[in-house]
Amino acid sequence: MRKAWIIGLILLVVAAAGCGKDLKDPDQEVKYTGPLRETSDVVTLYSDSAKLLIKMTAPVQQDFENGNAVFPKGIYIEFYDELGNINSTLKANYGKQDRNQNLYHVRGNVVINNRKKNEKIETEELFWNRSRDKIYNEKFVKITTEKEIITGYGLRTNQDFSPYSLKRLTGEFELEEE
Repeated sequence: MRKAWIIGLILLVVAAAGCGKDLKDPDQEVKYTGPLRETSDVVTLYSDSAKLLIKMTAPVQQDFENGNAVFPKGIYIEFYDELGNINSTLKANYGKQDRNQNLYHVRGNVVINNRKKNEKIETEELFWNRSRDKIYNEKFVKITTEKEIITGYGLRTNQDFSPYSLKRLTGEFELEEE
């Protein structure tokens, strides 16, 4: 009888301890917002009609629940022409992809090399809208050609980086007489 009483007391204490905690609403809990997957040494190829258009490489790619991706250790992109030759390259210390808008945002020592024109574009931040074939920013830009160095703000160009325009020009550049 004494054993039954002790077991009953223990069960009562355990039951009382279990009922002491309030149930929490899962929607009110702090949700994890970090990457769902992290991949190393990533190579992504974009093609059309079996022709390579873009090759993207990154040391690390982090994928998130909303479909976006982050390239925290940098990104390198090669743009190809119709013949399969590298037309231009883009390199940055950091990149972020918004899949819904098909928009890439790169920053930190952004360097674009146009191999066909032998030109280099340098800036700290750039946006690339892949579906609209547009590359743009509002930041300071330095363009180095074979003959001149052009600086300014507000770059507008397409994926092959020609033609390009700047909103506000500064620096030294050559004018041709007609």
